[in-house]
Amino acid sequence: MLPEAALADARSYVRARAAAADGAVDVAAAGYAAAMATAPDDEVVAIRAYRNALAAGDMLLAQRAAEVLKRADVAPADVSILDFAAALRARNVTAADDALGKIGAGPLDFLAPVLRAWIAFDRGIDPMPLLEKASESGLSRRYIAEHRALLLIASNRVEDGVAALRAALGADPGSIDLRWNAATLLTAKGKRDIAESLLAGSDPVLSALRARLKKGPKPGATFGASRAFTRLAADLAGQETQALSILLTRSALLLDPAEDRARLLLADALAGEQAYPRALAALDAVKKDSAFYPTALSERVGLRGKRGDVAGALELAASLANAAGANIADSQRYADLLSAQGREEEAAHVYARALAQAGDGATWVHHLQLGGSLERAGKWAAALPHLQKAVELAPEQPIALNYLGYAQVERGENLKEATALLERASRLRPDDAAITDSLGWAYFRSGDIDKALPLLERAAQGDPGSATINEHLGDAYWRTGRRFEARYAWRAAALYAEGEQKTRLSAKLADGLGQGTAAN
Repeated sequence: MLPEAALADARSYVRARAAAADGAVDVAAAGYAAAMATAPDDEVVAIRAYRNALAAGDMLLAQRAAEVLKRADVAPADVSILDFAAALRARNVTAADDALGKIGAGPLDFLAPVLRAWIAFDRGIDPMPLLEKASESGLSRRYIAEHRALLLIASNRVEDGVAALRAALGADPGSIDLRWNAATLLTAKGKRDIAESLLAGSDPVLSALRARLKKGPKPGATFGASRAFTRLAADLAGQETQALSILLTRSALLLDPAEDRARLLLADALAGEQAYPRALAALDAVKKDSAFYPTALSERVGLRGKRGDVAGALELAASLANAAGANIADSQRYADLLSAQGREEEAAHVYARALAQAGDGATWVHHLQLGGSLERAGKWAAALPHLQKAVELAPEQPIALNYLGYAQVERGENLKEATALLERASRLRPDDAAITDSLGWAYFRSGDIDKALPLLERAAQGDPGSATINEHLGDAYWRTGRRFEARYAWRAAALYAEGEQKTRLSAKLADGLGQGTAAN
């Protein structure tokens, strides 16, 4: 029989694992903390406590668990990031240097030159020689270039800093992080005009940042390190690296609790771990006066959708789209959600509003979204001019070409012109299964089965799970007398088909291709 303490430890551990699997990281962290109390040197418990504590934001537990792992010499390499942040916050110079040495000897070594430079800046030492003598790998080159620009601005060498900034942005023009960090430093230096120019453009995120631009925190090692960690987390977004992203953003927030860009990335990483309550809590912590508040609102909509709360996502998206001062992004977000739910008439109404909001700045995307929604709502006459306008504005965009071409082929209209559009789309994107299918189907509908069949076969190889492609292929096989292969393709289509298409496929599987069962 196990002692009561051991039983309690086992129960806490099992409950914690179950909670972690459900994304309940707060419950999991508490359970692992209880398990550690009775098994303080257990490495398995400690590593789980470490990861879940970071997700839950329990930094004391994370640091306590990390100490267990370090004593056992099994600590993950990213522990040195947390150690560095904690030491920097505590102004423990010796501990910060020790942690930095470990970062430089580990897989995140490309961060070390930047972190050393910011520490030198804090200590009144010229940081530039440290960056210039650093050996640049592919990973470190960009970080060094970006932070060289920030350090020059922080050192009152604004002209040199702006020149370095332009060079760094030339390598990565879409970097919101570098633009924002430089803009806050420049604003603090009284260079608001230059700061605003960095945030110029119609992009909704840049527009929101420009409107809420204010002085950032005093530049120093905490600023530089927090921005470096946030930048790396941004680079990792969308990859299967949630644990590292959580560690980086928590460390950034430990150094600068006002770093709301890190909160957005933290929420994204937590959502990737299905820790939705904690992800929402991270977004809720972004205050209304923050430059990132509009983005946080948008992320809340997406997060509700990810956790299956479609009604909640729609309600929030509608409130944002209908609020005073709503912008194009608010309208498009709401319309996208309506369209995803099959509410195309409503979606088209909101897409039309977005198009009106865009005014003279309307792009092919605005017209394609509106035209596509109208087409799916059964309003073809209203849809056609917008689909044509999308192609007029973007004659080399395969998506626009394919949509207009295929929509006409489905209806048997302008087959020659529609086929020409699809041929152009296929030349631009030859490996796109949907476009290949569209072109093959255009040839089929035009009676050119010899051209159609190889394309439809290639499309099915490229996307074997597409009900539409497999149905098209089955119809083509039937027309050429290959009845067995036709039924095989229809069966594959039926696995994924829904509604009217499923009914049509059932009829074809029973009786073959008839006048009323051909695909559109």
